[in-house]
Amino acid sequence: MFGTLPIYWGEGGDVTDFLDPNGEQDWVRSFLEQDFELMPLDALEDDTLAEKRFLILVQPRPLAPSENVSLDRWVRAGGQVLLFADPMLTRHSSYSIGDPRRPQDVILLSPILTRWGLELRFDDRQPDVEKWVDVSDGRMPVRLAGQFGLLPDGGAGRCDLSGAGIMARCRIGKGRATLVADAAVLDSDDAGSVSADQRESLTKLIDESFSR
Repeated sequence: MFGTLPIYWGEGGDVTDFLDPNGEQDWVRSFLEQDFELMPLDALEDDTLAEKRFLILVQPRPLAPSENVSLDRWVRAGGQVLLFADPMLTRHSSYSIGDPRRPQDVILLSPILTRWGLELRFDDRQPDVEKWVDVSDGRMPVRLAGQFGLLPDGGAGRCDLSGAGIMARCRIGKGRATLVADAAVLDSDDAGSVSADQRESLTKLIDESFSR
């Protein structure tokens, strides 16, 4: 797992919050650890991706040129990646805009998306409300979602879009990438509760993204 959403470590104020065994774990981490052994990564390089089968990118920071190359090479060799690329993040953060501890509010991943034949668009006129959309073989909650478009030259990936472009599924070499232009399925309300429909939506997304 790699990204700026505080799914693995939580959004603590200092290192003692991260290490507190009695601290409340993010629901997404608890959910994923029912079926996977999560390993947090701080960089996407050849050595950190080596021998990994699956990768979840959750609102990652801008990637370094070497990370774009390593990620593309890893997927091309057979890796499977699920990428949440939200152009207008709606998940609550305790930190104000501009604070480096805050998750990446606006995703900046143009190089790797272009490489795979995609571009990410955002309509700033859409209402700020949650809605459910049909994507591939399931439904997903979205809020201020983006939209993937296919580049004319096709890039290096063979991608199919669903949900009016909210989801892209791409075959890239021997591997594949599932990309979602929103991260609302990872949100929770102020009380930290998550609906059964939301959990089912994430279950279908994980099952669709990874061949185990």
